[in-house]
Amino acid sequence: MTIFHRSTITCPECGHRALEAMPTDACQYFYDCKGCGAVLRPKVGDCCVYCSYGDIPCPPVQAARDNEIDAGNCHCC
Repeated sequence: MTIFHRSTITCPECGHRALEAMPTDACQYFYDCKGCGAVLRPKVGDCCVYCSYGDIPCPPVQAARDNEIDAGNCHCC
């Protein structure tokens, strides 16, 4: 499986979409919307903003799914 390193984040406040590069060595807990300025935080149970608001989850979660590991236990953070 290919690991993707870019994800489109959609702001739940204003609907603005932005293609962003995802870090591969850390989780991103905060994201400032470029449309309305809202500070996005992960939803409960998600490790990062990409898993909550991105069209593609973060690289560690992608790898965990590829290896059939419980994504909730990916230890990416």
